[in-house]
Amino acid sequence: QLHLVESGGGLVQPGGSLRLSCAASGFTLDYYAIGWFRQAPGKEREGVSCISSSGGSTNYADSVKGRFTISRDNDKNTVYLQMNSLKVEDSAIYYCAAVSKGLGSSWSGLQFGWYDYWGQGTQVLVFS
Repeated sequence: QLHLVESGGGLVQPGGSLRLSCAASGFTLDYYAIGWFRQAPGKEREGVSCISSSGGSTNYADSVKGRFTISRDNDKNTVYLQMNSLKVEDSAIYYCAAVSKGLGSSWSGLQFGWYDYWGQGTQVLVFS
């Protein structure tokens, strides 16, 4: 079975940093594009960032550009989301997702319907 497990969430003050990890088990991530999504209470799930299987292509939502960085270490079967300069509005449950057909366009890679496999999420709470 294919499993994705997110970790690294927690409580942080505005301006702080967190690094989220998305680890795969039961399959190798080498052939999968990965997306990070988030969902705050009462809001729709939104795409945050995505990365191609090789790591050569990335994309970010406008709200996180310049603050978040996505990366992957295929040897460790893990994808990361480095989040800096966190804001209160970044608070949400963060999910990673995988798809084997690539990112498609810069638009599709940030659409939750594009992905086939999902983790259970990790909570990020930014508060002062």
